[in-house]
Amino acid sequence: MPLLQPRLGLKVSQRQVLTPGLMQMVSVLALNKLELKEMIDAEMVENPVLEEIDETVPMLDQVAGREELLGRAAEEPPAPPKDSFNEIDFGSYFQDYLDPGYRTQPEYEDSEKPSFENFLSQPTTLSDHLAWQLGALTLERELFEVAEFVIGNLDEGGYVAASDEELAMALGSFAEVPATEKTWTPENGSHGNGKAESGKVEDGIPASGVSGELSSDLTSPNGHTPELAAMLELVRKGIDLVQHLDPTGVGARDLRECLMLQIKAQQAEFNQLYARQGDDADDELDPHRSLRAEAEAQWEQRRRSMEVAALIVDQHLQLLQKRDLKDLARAAHVTPEEAQAGLDFIRTLDPHPGRLYNREQTRLIEPDVVFIKRGGEWVVAMNEEDMPSLRLSSRYRRMLVSEGTDKEVKDYVKERFRSAMQLMRNIAQRKSTILRTCEVIVRRQQDFFELGIEGLRPMMIKEVAEEIGVHPSTVSRAVANKYAHTPQGVIELRFFFSEGSNGPEGADTPLLVLKRKVKKLIEDEDARHPLTDDQLAAMLQAQGIQLTRRTVAKYREDMNIPSTHQRRRRDK
Repeated sequence: MPLLQPRLGLKVSQRQVLTPGLMQMVSVLALNKLELKEMIDAEMVENPVLEEIDETVPMLDQVAGREELLGRAAEEPPAPPKDSFNEIDFGSYFQDYLDPGYRTQPEYEDSEKPSFENFLSQPTTLSDHLAWQLGALTLERELFEVAEFVIGNLDEGGYVAASDEELAMALGSFAEVPATEKTWTPENGSHGNGKAESGKVEDGIPASGVSGELSSDLTSPNGHTPELAAMLELVRKGIDLVQHLDPTGVGARDLRECLMLQIKAQQAEFNQLYARQGDDADDELDPHRSLRAEAEAQWEQRRRSMEVAALIVDQHLQLLQKRDLKDLARAAHVTPEEAQAGLDFIRTLDPHPGRLYNREQTRLIEPDVVFIKRGGEWVVAMNEEDMPSLRLSSRYRRMLVSEGTDKEVKDYVKERFRSAMQLMRNIAQRKSTILRTCEVIVRRQQDFFELGIEGLRPMMIKEVAEEIGVHPSTVSRAVANKYAHTPQGVIELRFFFSEGSNGPEGADTPLLVLKRKVKKLIEDEDARHPLTDDQLAAMLQAQGIQLTRRTVAKYREDMNIPSTHQRRRRDK
Protein backbone atom coordinates (compact mmCIF):
# COMPACT_ATOMS: atom_id res chain seq x y z
CA MET A 1 0.00 0.00 0.00
CA PRO A 2 1.61 3.30 -1.07
CA LEU A 3 2.18 5.84 1.61
CA LEU A 4 0.63 9.28 1.43
CA GLN A 5 3.32 11.82 0.67
CA PRO A 6 3.16 15.59 0.13
CA ARG A 7 3.64 16.58 -3.47
CA LEU A 8 4.04 19.88 -5.29
CA GLY A 9 2.18 20.55 -8.51
CA LEU A 10 1.24 23.35 -10.88
CA LYS A 11 -2.32 23.99 -11.96
CA VAL A 12 -3.72 26.61 -14.32
CA SER A 13 -7.23 27.84 -13.59
CA GLN A 14 -9.39 30.90 -14.12
CA ARG A 15 -11.45 32.57 -11.44
CA GLN A 16 -13.17 35.85 -11.08
CA VAL A 17 -11.79 38.07 -8.33
CA LEU A 18 -13.34 41.36 -7.35
CA THR A 19 -10.63 43.83 -6.48
CA PRO A 20 -11.39 46.66 -4.05
CA GLY A 21 -11.46 49.11 -6.96
CA LEU A 22 -13.94 46.97 -8.91
CA MET A 23 -16.14 46.57 -5.85
CA GLN A 24 -16.18 50.31 -5.38
CA MET A 25 -17.04 50.84 -9.04
CA VAL A 26 -20.01 48.47 -8.73
CA SER A 27 -21.27 50.18 -5.57
CA VAL A 28 -20.81 53.70 -7.01
CA LEU A 29 -22.73 52.78 -10.14
CA ALA A 30 -25.75 51.69 -8.10
CA LEU A 31 -25.94 54.98 -6.15
CA ASN A 32 -28.32 57.76 -7.08
CA LYS A 33 -27.41 61.43 -6.95
CA LEU A 34 -28.20 62.02 -3.28
CA GLU A 35 -26.45 58.82 -2.18
CA LEU A 36 -23.40 59.64 -4.30
CA LYS A 37 -23.19 63.09 -2.74
CA GLU A 38 -23.26 61.58 0.75
CA MET A 39 -20.56 59.10 -0.24
CA ILE A 40 -18.33 61.86 -1.63
CA ASP A 41 -18.74 63.91 1.53
CA ALA A 42 -17.79 60.89 3.64
CA GLU A 43 -14.73 60.18 1.46
CA MET A 44 -13.59 63.79 1.72
CA VAL A 45 -13.68 63.52 5.50
CA GLU A 46 -11.64 60.30 5.53
CA ASN A 47 -9.24 61.13 2.68
CA PRO A 48 -7.33 64.41 3.15
CA VAL A 49 -6.02 64.26 -0.42
CA LEU A 50 -9.50 64.95 -1.84
CA GLU A 51 -10.57 68.56 -2.07
CA GLU A 52 -13.75 70.17 -3.30
CA ILE A 53 -13.48 72.90 -5.89
CA ASP A 54 -15.41 75.77 -4.36
CA GLU A 55 -15.96 78.90 -6.42
CA THR A 56 -16.10 80.97 -3.26
CA VAL A 57 -12.60 79.84 -2.26
CA PRO A 58 -9.82 81.64 -4.19
CA MET A 59 -7.35 79.65 -6.22
CA LEU A 60 -3.58 79.71 -5.61
CA ASP A 61 -2.99 82.22 -8.40
CA GLN A 62 -5.53 84.57 -6.92
CA VAL A 63 -3.97 84.24 -3.48
CA ALA A 64 -0.51 84.97 -4.93
CA GLY A 65 -1.86 88.05 -6.69
CA ARG A 66 -3.39 89.34 -3.50
CA GLU A 67 -0.13 88.82 -1.61
CA GLU A 68 1.69 90.80 -4.29
CA LEU A 69 -0.77 93.67 -3.93
CA LEU A 70 -0.35 93.61 -0.17
CA GLY A 71 3.41 93.77 -0.61
CA ARG A 72 3.10 96.83 -2.84
CA ALA A 73 0.78 98.47 -0.33
CA ALA A 74 3.31 97.88 2.42
CA GLU A 75 5.92 99.85 0.48
CA GLU A 76 3.66 102.92 0.25
CA PRO A 77 3.95 105.61 2.97
CA PRO A 78 1.64 105.11 5.94
CA ALA A 79 -1.58 107.09 6.12
CA PRO A 80 -1.88 109.93 8.66
CA PRO A 81 -3.32 108.86 12.02
CA LYS A 82 -7.10 109.18 12.43
CA ASP A 83 -8.74 111.20 15.11
CA SER A 84 -10.30 108.84 17.67
CA PHE A 85 -13.06 111.35 18.33
CA ASN A 86 -14.44 110.87 14.82
CA GLU A 87 -14.76 107.12 15.39
CA ILE A 88 -17.29 107.47 18.21
CA ASP A 89 -20.82 106.32 17.26
CA PHE A 90 -22.89 109.06 18.85
CA GLY A 91 -26.12 107.75 17.33
CA SER A 92 -25.78 104.43 19.15
CA TYR A 93 -24.78 106.25 22.33
CA PHE A 94 -27.88 108.43 22.43
CA GLN A 95 -30.11 105.51 21.39
CA ASP A 96 -28.85 103.37 24.29
CA TYR A 97 -28.87 105.93 27.06
CA LEU A 98 -31.32 108.71 26.10
CA ASP A 99 -34.20 106.63 24.66
CA PRO A 100 -37.51 107.84 26.19
CA GLY A 101 -39.37 104.58 25.66
CA TYR A 102 -39.77 101.72 23.18
CA ARG A 103 -37.27 101.38 20.39
CA THR A 104 -36.98 98.83 17.64
CA GLN A 105 -34.36 96.12 17.79
CA PRO A 106 -31.19 96.66 15.74
CA GLU A 107 -31.14 95.00 12.35
CA TYR A 108 -28.05 92.94 13.09
CA GLU A 109 -29.89 91.02 15.82
CA ASP A 110 -32.50 89.78 13.34
CA SER A 111 -29.86 88.77 10.83
CA GLU A 112 -27.97 86.74 13.43
CA LYS A 113 -31.00 84.79 14.52
CA PRO A 114 -31.49 81.42 12.79
CA SER A 115 -34.39 81.22 10.39
CA PHE A 116 -37.44 79.34 11.54
CA GLU A 117 -37.40 77.54 8.20
CA ASN A 118 -34.34 75.66 9.46
CA PHE A 119 -36.39 73.98 12.17
CA LEU A 120 -38.11 70.86 10.79
CA SER A 121 -40.81 69.43 12.99
CA GLN A 122 -40.94 65.67 13.37
CA PRO A 123 -44.31 64.24 12.32
CA THR A 124 -46.51 63.07 15.17
CA THR A 125 -46.98 59.31 15.23
CA LEU A 126 -50.01 57.44 16.50
CA SER A 127 -48.20 56.45 19.69
CA ASP A 128 -47.22 60.06 20.35
CA HIS A 129 -50.77 61.28 19.77
CA LEU A 130 -52.29 58.67 22.09
CA ALA A 131 -49.62 59.16 24.75
CA TRP A 132 -50.30 62.90 24.72
CA GLN A 133 -54.01 62.28 25.34
CA LEU A 134 -53.23 59.70 27.99
CA GLY A 135 -51.00 62.15 29.84
CA ALA A 136 -53.85 64.66 30.02
CA LEU A 137 -56.07 62.22 31.95
CA THR A 138 -56.13 61.66 35.71
CA LEU A 139 -55.72 57.90 36.11
CA GLU A 140 -54.53 55.40 38.59
CA ARG A 141 -50.93 54.39 38.22
CA GLU A 142 -51.75 50.78 37.38
CA LEU A 143 -54.30 51.68 34.71
CA PHE A 144 -51.94 54.26 33.22
CA GLU A 145 -49.22 51.63 32.86
CA VAL A 146 -51.55 49.16 31.18
CA ALA A 147 -52.92 51.76 28.77
CA GLU A 148 -49.38 52.80 27.89
CA PHE A 149 -48.55 49.13 27.39
CA VAL A 150 -51.52 48.69 25.03
CA ILE A 151 -50.50 51.76 23.00
CA GLY A 152 -47.08 50.21 22.52
CA ASN A 153 -48.70 47.09 21.01
CA LEU A 154 -50.74 48.83 18.31
CA ASP A 155 -49.89 48.25 14.66
CA GLU A 156 -49.77 50.90 11.95
CA GLY A 157 -53.52 50.67 11.34
CA GLY A 158 -54.34 51.22 15.02
CA TYR A 159 -55.31 47.62 15.79
CA VAL A 160 -54.13 45.68 18.83
CA ALA A 161 -51.33 43.45 17.55
CA ALA A 162 -51.79 40.70 20.16
CA SER A 163 -54.61 38.88 21.88
CA ASP A 164 -55.77 39.72 25.39
CA GLU A 165 -54.12 36.60 26.80
CA GLU A 166 -50.78 37.43 25.15
CA LEU A 167 -50.90 40.97 26.50
CA ALA A 168 -51.77 39.66 29.97
CA MET A 169 -48.86 37.21 29.88
CA ALA A 170 -46.44 39.92 28.75
CA LEU A 171 -47.81 42.32 31.34
CA GLY A 172 -47.39 39.64 34.01
CA SER A 173 -43.71 39.25 33.13
CA PHE A 174 -43.33 43.01 33.27
CA ALA A 175 -44.91 43.08 36.74
CA GLU A 176 -42.27 40.65 38.02
CA VAL A 177 -39.48 43.22 37.65
CA PRO A 178 -38.14 44.22 41.10
CA ALA A 179 -39.78 47.29 42.59
CA THR A 180 -36.42 49.07 42.90
CA GLU A 181 -36.22 49.23 39.10
CA LYS A 182 -39.78 50.58 38.65
CA THR A 183 -39.90 54.15 39.82
CA TRP A 184 -42.98 56.18 38.97
CA THR A 185 -42.16 59.44 37.22
CA PRO A 186 -45.25 61.62 36.89
CA GLU A 187 -43.46 64.16 34.69
CA ASN A 188 -43.05 61.84 31.74
CA GLY A 189 -45.22 58.93 32.76
CA SER A 190 -42.29 56.52 32.46
CA HIS A 191 -40.70 54.02 34.78
CA GLY A 192 -37.18 53.23 35.76
CA ASN A 193 -34.06 55.11 36.65
CA GLY A 194 -32.64 55.39 33.15
CA LYS A 195 -31.38 51.80 33.01
CA ALA A 196 -32.66 49.14 30.69
CA GLU A 197 -35.31 46.94 32.27
CA SER A 198 -35.76 43.36 31.23
CA GLY A 199 -39.53 43.64 31.19
CA LYS A 200 -40.00 47.21 30.02
CA VAL A 201 -42.15 47.57 26.95
CA GLU A 202 -42.27 50.54 24.64
CA ASP A 203 -43.04 49.33 21.15
CA GLY A 204 -44.21 45.78 21.69
CA ILE A 205 -44.24 42.70 23.85
CA PRO A 206 -41.03 42.45 25.93
CA ALA A 207 -38.44 39.94 24.90
CA SER A 208 -37.91 38.73 28.45
CA GLY A 209 -40.77 36.29 28.03
CA VAL A 210 -42.97 34.86 30.75
CA SER A 211 -41.71 33.17 33.87
CA GLY A 212 -41.93 29.43 34.08
CA GLU A 213 -44.47 29.48 36.88
CA LEU A 214 -46.84 31.82 35.06
CA SER A 215 -46.51 30.09 31.71
CA SER A 216 -47.19 26.70 33.24
CA ASP A 217 -50.33 28.03 34.86
CA LEU A 218 -51.50 29.60 31.59
CA THR A 219 -51.03 26.44 29.57
CA SER A 220 -52.83 24.27 32.06
CA PRO A 221 -56.22 22.98 30.87
CA ASN A 222 -57.90 24.00 34.11
CA GLY A 223 -58.45 27.60 32.93
CA HIS A 224 -57.09 30.95 34.02
CA THR A 225 -55.43 31.37 37.35
CA PRO A 226 -56.54 34.22 39.64
CA GLU A 227 -53.41 36.17 38.76
CA LEU A 228 -54.01 35.81 35.04
CA ALA A 229 -57.70 36.62 35.41
CA ALA A 230 -56.80 39.84 37.21
CA MET A 231 -54.29 40.69 34.48
CA LEU A 232 -56.88 39.99 31.77
CA GLU A 233 -59.38 42.27 33.44
CA LEU A 234 -56.77 45.00 33.74
CA VAL A 235 -55.74 44.59 30.08
CA ARG A 236 -59.36 44.85 28.94
CA LYS A 237 -59.78 48.04 30.97
CA GLY A 238 -56.67 49.45 29.32
CA ILE A 239 -57.91 48.52 25.84
CA ASP A 240 -61.30 50.08 26.61
CA LEU A 241 -59.55 53.27 27.73
CA VAL A 242 -57.48 53.43 24.54
CA GLN A 243 -60.61 52.88 22.45
CA HIS A 244 -62.10 56.08 23.90
CA LEU A 245 -59.15 58.14 22.64
CA ASP A 246 -58.80 59.93 19.33
CA PRO A 247 -58.90 58.82 16.52
CA THR A 248 -62.12 56.89 16.94
CA GLY A 249 -61.72 53.19 16.22
CA VAL A 250 -58.16 52.86 17.46
CA GLY A 251 -57.42 49.98 19.82
CA ALA A 252 -59.82 47.58 18.10
CA ARG A 253 -59.06 43.89 17.86
CA ASP A 254 -60.54 43.34 14.39
CA LEU A 255 -62.33 45.18 11.58
CA ARG A 256 -65.80 44.59 13.00
CA GLU A 257 -64.92 46.13 16.35
CA CYS A 258 -63.14 49.05 14.65
CA LEU A 259 -66.21 49.93 12.57
CA MET A 260 -68.56 49.42 15.50
CA LEU A 261 -66.55 51.80 17.65
CA GLN A 262 -66.87 54.50 15.00
CA ILE A 263 -70.59 53.89 14.53
CA LYS A 264 -71.32 53.99 18.27
CA ALA A 265 -69.31 57.19 18.66
CA GLN A 266 -71.28 58.90 15.91
CA GLN A 267 -74.55 57.57 17.31
CA ALA A 268 -73.76 59.00 20.75
CA GLU A 269 -72.84 62.36 19.27
CA PHE A 270 -75.97 62.31 17.10
CA ASN A 271 -78.25 61.48 20.03
CA GLN A 272 -76.83 64.31 22.12
CA LEU A 273 -77.29 66.81 19.32
CA TYR A 274 -80.74 65.51 18.45
CA ALA A 275 -81.85 65.71 22.11
CA ARG A 276 -80.62 69.30 22.32
CA GLN A 277 -82.53 70.20 19.18
CA GLY A 278 -85.65 68.52 20.55
CA ASP A 279 -85.46 70.52 23.79
CA ASP A 280 -85.26 73.80 21.86
CA ALA A 281 -88.28 72.99 19.67
CA ASP A 282 -91.64 74.56 20.46
CA ASP A 283 -94.35 73.59 18.01
CA GLU A 284 -96.80 76.28 19.10
CA LEU A 285 -94.40 79.23 18.79
CA ASP A 286 -92.15 78.01 15.96
CA PRO A 287 -92.86 80.07 12.79
CA HIS A 288 -90.88 77.57 10.69
CA ARG A 289 -92.77 74.47 11.70
CA SER A 290 -92.73 72.93 8.20
CA LEU A 291 -88.99 73.38 7.81
CA ARG A 292 -88.40 71.86 11.23
CA ALA A 293 -90.56 68.88 10.30
CA GLU A 294 -88.51 68.34 7.15
CA ALA A 295 -85.29 68.57 9.13
CA GLU A 296 -86.57 66.07 11.68
CA ALA A 297 -87.38 63.67 8.85
CA GLN A 298 -83.82 63.92 7.58
CA TRP A 299 -82.50 63.40 11.09
CA GLU A 300 -84.63 60.30 11.42
CA GLN A 301 -83.25 58.95 8.16
CA ARG A 302 -79.75 59.58 9.43
CA ARG A 303 -80.47 57.80 12.68
CA ARG A 304 -81.98 54.85 10.82
CA SER A 305 -78.97 54.59 8.50
CA MET A 306 -76.71 54.36 11.55
CA GLU A 307 -78.83 51.60 13.03
CA VAL A 308 -78.78 49.61 9.78
CA ALA A 309 -75.03 50.16 9.41
CA ALA A 310 -74.45 48.87 12.95
CA LEU A 311 -76.61 45.82 12.19
CA ILE A 312 -74.74 45.05 8.97
CA VAL A 313 -71.30 45.44 10.52
CA ASP A 314 -72.19 43.46 13.64
CA GLN A 315 -73.93 40.48 12.02
CA HIS A 316 -73.49 40.56 8.23
CA LEU A 317 -70.00 41.86 7.59
CA GLN A 318 -69.15 38.97 5.25
CA LEU A 319 -72.03 39.86 2.93
CA LEU A 320 -70.49 43.26 2.20
CA GLN A 321 -67.86 41.65 -0.02
CA LYS A 322 -70.49 40.19 -2.33
CA ARG A 323 -72.08 43.59 -3.01
CA ASP A 324 -75.44 41.92 -3.29
CA LEU A 325 -77.88 44.49 -1.97
CA LYS A 326 -80.92 42.21 -2.12
CA ASP A 327 -79.27 39.39 -0.16
CA LEU A 328 -77.96 41.88 2.38
CA ALA A 329 -81.36 43.51 2.86
CA ARG A 330 -83.02 40.10 3.15
CA ALA A 331 -80.52 38.90 5.76
CA ALA A 332 -80.78 42.12 7.81
CA HIS A 333 -84.60 42.22 7.50
CA VAL A 334 -84.60 45.76 6.13
CA THR A 335 -85.71 47.35 2.88
CA PRO A 336 -83.23 47.72 0.00
CA GLU A 337 -83.37 51.51 0.45
CA GLU A 338 -82.41 51.21 4.10
CA ALA A 339 -79.64 48.74 3.25
CA GLN A 340 -78.26 51.14 0.64
CA ALA A 341 -78.32 53.99 3.16
CA GLY A 342 -76.47 51.80 5.65
CA LEU A 343 -73.83 50.92 3.04
CA ASP A 344 -73.39 54.59 2.18
CA PHE A 345 -72.79 55.33 5.86
CA ILE A 346 -70.29 52.46 6.19
CA ARG A 347 -68.30 53.91 3.30
CA THR A 348 -67.71 57.04 5.38
CA LEU A 349 -65.90 55.03 8.08
CA ASP A 350 -62.14 54.48 8.22
CA PRO A 351 -61.01 50.84 8.43
CA HIS A 352 -57.47 51.94 9.34
CA PRO A 353 -57.76 54.91 11.74
CA GLY A 354 -54.12 54.68 12.78
CA ARG A 355 -52.81 55.47 9.31
CA LEU A 356 -53.92 59.06 9.79
CA TYR A 357 -50.78 59.53 11.91
CA ASN A 358 -48.57 56.62 10.83
CA ARG A 359 -47.93 58.00 7.39
CA GLU A 360 -44.80 57.25 5.48
CA GLN A 361 -42.35 60.09 5.35
CA THR A 362 -42.05 61.85 2.04
CA ARG A 363 -39.14 60.50 0.07
CA LEU A 364 -36.86 63.13 -1.41
CA ILE A 365 -36.21 62.48 -5.09
CA GLU A 366 -33.74 64.39 -7.23
CA PRO A 367 -33.35 63.47 -10.92
CA ASP A 368 -29.99 62.10 -11.99
CA VAL A 369 -30.49 62.88 -15.67
CA VAL A 370 -32.54 65.33 -17.69
CA PHE A 371 -34.11 64.68 -21.10
CA ILE A 372 -34.35 67.97 -22.99
CA LYS A 373 -35.06 68.92 -26.59
CA ARG A 374 -32.44 70.96 -28.42
CA GLY A 375 -32.72 71.84 -32.05
CA GLY A 376 -35.57 69.41 -32.63
CA GLU A 377 -33.66 66.47 -31.10
CA TRP A 378 -33.88 64.90 -27.65
CA VAL A 379 -30.60 64.86 -25.75
CA VAL A 380 -29.46 63.62 -22.34
CA ALA A 381 -27.74 65.76 -19.72
CA MET A 382 -26.49 64.78 -16.28
CA ASN A 383 -27.96 66.73 -13.39
CA GLU A 384 -24.77 67.73 -11.59
CA GLU A 385 -26.23 70.64 -9.67
CA ASP A 386 -24.97 70.78 -6.05
CA MET A 387 -22.59 67.93 -6.78
CA PRO A 388 -19.09 68.51 -5.36
CA SER A 389 -16.28 68.78 -7.93
CA LEU A 390 -13.23 66.90 -6.71
CA ARG A 391 -9.55 67.61 -7.19
CA LEU A 392 -6.28 66.34 -5.74
CA SER A 393 -4.62 68.48 -3.12
CA SER A 394 -1.49 70.24 -4.39
CA ARG A 395 -0.18 70.48 -0.84
CA TYR A 396 0.04 66.71 -0.46
CA ARG A 397 1.46 66.47 -3.97
CA ARG A 398 4.38 68.65 -2.89
CA MET A 399 4.87 66.41 0.14
CA LEU A 400 5.56 63.46 -2.18
CA VAL A 401 8.41 65.23 -3.98
CA SER A 402 9.80 66.89 -0.89
CA GLU A 403 13.03 65.36 0.39
CA GLY A 404 12.28 66.18 4.00
CA THR A 405 9.12 64.04 4.16
CA ASP A 406 9.36 60.80 6.13
CA LYS A 407 8.96 57.49 4.34
CA GLU A 408 5.89 56.49 6.36
CA VAL A 409 4.22 59.78 5.53
CA LYS A 410 5.02 59.35 1.84
CA ASP A 411 3.60 55.81 1.84
CA TYR A 412 0.41 57.03 3.50
CA VAL A 413 0.04 59.91 1.04
CA LYS A 414 0.64 57.57 -1.91
CA GLU A 415 -2.04 55.18 -0.68
CA ARG A 416 -4.46 58.10 -0.22
CA PHE A 417 -3.67 59.35 -3.73
CA ARG A 418 -4.42 55.93 -5.21
CA SER A 419 -7.73 55.74 -3.35
CA ALA A 420 -8.70 59.27 -4.43
CA MET A 421 -7.84 58.67 -8.09
CA GLN A 422 -9.73 55.37 -8.04
CA LEU A 423 -12.81 57.12 -6.67
CA MET A 424 -12.63 59.87 -9.28
CA ARG A 425 -12.29 57.29 -12.08
CA ASN A 426 -15.27 55.34 -10.75
CA ILE A 427 -17.39 58.49 -10.61
CA ALA A 428 -16.45 59.30 -14.20
CA GLN A 429 -17.20 55.71 -15.24
CA ARG A 430 -20.61 55.94 -13.53
CA LYS A 431 -21.41 59.10 -15.46
CA SER A 432 -20.37 57.53 -18.76
CA THR A 433 -22.43 54.36 -18.19
CA ILE A 434 -25.56 56.28 -17.21
CA LEU A 435 -25.26 58.64 -20.19
CA ARG A 436 -24.79 55.80 -22.68
CA THR A 437 -27.77 53.93 -21.21
CA CYS A 438 -29.97 57.01 -21.37
CA GLU A 439 -28.90 57.74 -24.94
CA VAL A 440 -30.28 54.34 -25.93
CA ILE A 441 -33.50 55.14 -24.05
CA VAL A 442 -33.83 58.40 -25.99
CA ARG A 443 -33.37 56.67 -29.34
CA ARG A 444 -35.90 53.93 -28.56
CA GLN A 445 -38.53 55.99 -26.71
CA GLN A 446 -38.94 59.01 -28.99
CA ASP A 447 -42.72 58.52 -29.12
CA PHE A 448 -42.97 58.51 -25.34
CA PHE A 449 -41.35 61.94 -25.04
CA GLU A 450 -43.66 63.32 -27.71
CA LEU A 451 -46.96 61.54 -27.04
CA GLY A 452 -46.81 60.34 -23.46
CA ILE A 453 -47.57 56.95 -21.95
CA GLU A 454 -49.36 55.74 -25.06
CA GLY A 455 -46.13 56.07 -27.02
CA LEU A 456 -44.11 53.83 -24.71
CA ARG A 457 -42.37 50.94 -26.47
CA PRO A 458 -41.17 47.62 -25.03
CA MET A 459 -37.50 47.58 -24.13
CA MET A 460 -35.43 44.98 -22.29
CA ILE A 461 -32.31 45.53 -20.21
CA LYS A 462 -30.53 42.81 -22.16
CA GLU A 463 -31.09 44.66 -25.44
CA VAL A 464 -29.65 47.90 -24.07
CA ALA A 465 -26.67 46.06 -22.58
CA GLU A 466 -25.84 44.48 -25.95
CA GLU A 467 -26.10 47.84 -27.70
CA ILE A 468 -23.66 49.64 -25.38
CA GLY A 469 -21.41 46.59 -24.92
CA VAL A 470 -21.76 45.88 -21.19
CA HIS A 471 -23.23 43.15 -19.01
CA PRO A 472 -26.99 43.32 -18.28
CA SER A 473 -26.23 43.61 -14.57
CA THR A 474 -24.31 46.82 -15.29
CA VAL A 475 -27.35 48.37 -16.98
CA SER A 476 -29.54 47.16 -14.13
CA ARG A 477 -27.31 48.96 -11.61
CA ALA A 478 -27.14 52.05 -13.80
CA VAL A 479 -30.92 52.51 -13.74
CA ALA A 480 -31.56 51.30 -10.18
CA ASN A 481 -33.12 53.93 -7.88
CA LYS A 482 -32.41 56.68 -10.40
CA TYR A 483 -34.89 59.16 -11.84
CA ALA A 484 -35.06 61.29 -14.96
CA HIS A 485 -36.70 64.63 -15.59
CA THR A 486 -38.87 64.27 -18.71
CA PRO A 487 -41.69 66.27 -20.31
CA GLN A 488 -44.05 63.72 -18.72
CA GLY A 489 -42.68 64.42 -15.23
CA VAL A 490 -40.00 62.89 -13.03
CA ILE A 491 -39.94 59.18 -13.90
CA GLU A 492 -37.83 56.30 -12.63
CA LEU A 493 -35.44 54.96 -15.26
CA ARG A 494 -36.71 51.41 -14.73
CA PHE A 495 -40.08 52.63 -15.98
CA PHE A 496 -38.75 52.54 -19.56
CA PHE A 497 -37.91 48.82 -19.36
CA SER A 498 -40.91 46.57 -19.90
CA GLU A 499 -41.81 43.39 -21.71
CA GLY A 500 -44.19 43.38 -24.64
CA SER A 501 -46.99 41.32 -26.13
CA ASN A 502 -46.77 40.56 -29.81
CA GLY A 503 -49.72 41.50 -31.99
CA PRO A 504 -50.64 40.06 -35.37
CA GLU A 505 -48.63 42.73 -37.17
CA GLY A 506 -45.54 42.31 -34.96
CA ALA A 507 -46.03 45.61 -33.12
CA ASP A 508 -45.20 45.07 -29.47
CA THR A 509 -47.16 46.68 -26.66
CA PRO A 510 -45.56 47.15 -23.22
CA LEU A 511 -47.09 45.47 -20.20
CA LEU A 512 -47.73 48.83 -18.56
CA VAL A 513 -49.85 49.94 -21.52
CA LEU A 514 -51.65 46.59 -21.56
CA LYS A 515 -52.57 46.92 -17.90
CA ARG A 516 -53.81 50.45 -18.50
CA LYS A 517 -56.00 49.19 -21.34
CA VAL A 518 -57.44 46.43 -19.14
CA LYS A 519 -58.13 48.93 -16.36
CA LYS A 520 -59.75 51.36 -18.81
CA LEU A 521 -62.08 48.67 -20.14
CA ILE A 522 -63.12 47.72 -16.62
CA GLU A 523 -63.71 51.35 -15.66
CA ASP A 524 -65.98 51.87 -18.67
CA GLU A 525 -68.01 48.67 -18.13
CA ASP A 526 -71.60 48.48 -16.95
CA ALA A 527 -71.60 47.81 -13.20
CA ARG A 528 -74.74 45.69 -13.53
CA HIS A 529 -73.12 43.54 -16.26
CA PRO A 530 -69.34 43.58 -15.67
CA LEU A 531 -67.00 42.14 -18.26
CA THR A 532 -65.53 38.71 -17.74
CA ASP A 533 -61.88 37.89 -18.34
CA ASP A 534 -62.81 36.11 -21.59
CA GLN A 535 -64.66 39.19 -22.82
CA LEU A 536 -61.75 41.43 -21.92
CA ALA A 537 -59.33 39.15 -23.80
CA ALA A 538 -61.64 39.16 -26.83
CA MET A 539 -61.88 42.97 -26.83
CA LEU A 540 -58.10 43.28 -26.67
CA GLN A 541 -57.68 40.75 -29.47
CA ALA A 542 -60.02 42.87 -31.56
CA GLN A 543 -57.52 45.72 -31.07
CA GLY A 544 -54.67 43.52 -32.35
CA ILE A 545 -53.32 42.48 -28.93
CA GLN A 546 -53.09 38.73 -28.50
CA LEU A 547 -53.78 37.90 -24.83
CA THR A 548 -55.26 34.85 -23.20
CA ARG A 549 -57.83 34.80 -20.40
CA ARG A 550 -55.21 33.76 -17.85
CA THR A 551 -53.00 36.70 -18.81
CA VAL A 552 -55.89 39.13 -18.43
CA ALA A 553 -56.75 37.64 -15.03
CA LYS A 554 -53.12 37.98 -13.95
CA TYR A 555 -53.00 41.65 -14.97
CA ARG A 556 -56.30 42.28 -13.18
CA GLU A 557 -55.02 40.69 -9.96
CA ASP A 558 -51.77 42.66 -10.17
CA MET A 559 -53.84 45.88 -10.19
CA ASN A 560 -55.97 44.63 -7.24
CA ILE A 561 -59.16 44.70 -9.33
CA PRO A 562 -61.92 42.38 -8.02
CA SER A 563 -63.37 39.55 -10.05
CA THR A 564 -66.50 39.81 -12.19
CA HIS A 565 -68.75 38.51 -9.42
CA GLN A 566 -67.38 40.98 -6.89
CA ARG A 567 -67.71 43.92 -9.30
CA ARG A 568 -71.34 43.21 -10.16
CA ARG A 569 -73.87 45.73 -8.83
CA ARG A 570 -77.40 44.36 -8.70
CA ASP A 571 -80.49 46.51 -9.04
CA LYS A 572 -82.29 47.55 -5.89
